[in-house]
Amino acid sequence: MSQDPGFYSIIDYTVDGHETQREFVAAFAEIQERWVRFHPGYRSARFHVSTDGTRVYNIVHWASEADYRHFVETSDTEGRAAAIRAALESLDGRAEPRMSGIPTYTVVREIGPGPRRAG
Repeated sequence: MSQDPGFYSIIDYTVDGHETQREFVAAFAEIQERWVRFHPGYRSARFHVSTDGTRVYNIVHWASEADYRHFVETSDTEGRAAAIRAALESLDGRAEPRMSGIPTYTVVREIGPGPRRAG
């Protein structure tokens, strides 16, 4: 495992098709660019879409939990929440959040590439 696993927020939505996935990713990428990416400790946002058109995961990587907490405490949460609501309302299709509780995680184990283990 890498020495610096970072901290993650994983946003999980159910959507109603491939076109909604495309719209969702475009809208939420704009939110990352406008509201999040310039905060200290922000590393990246990756968007994963299911091949069946039903899910979108937005995995936001932070350098540390402290950086994420600082973002939560100092960012324009009301403005960002309004942008998220507007993005969801602008979709032609339907998107429903699937998170329960605070969607934050730390890495506890990672298996990287290497030789095949015997027996």
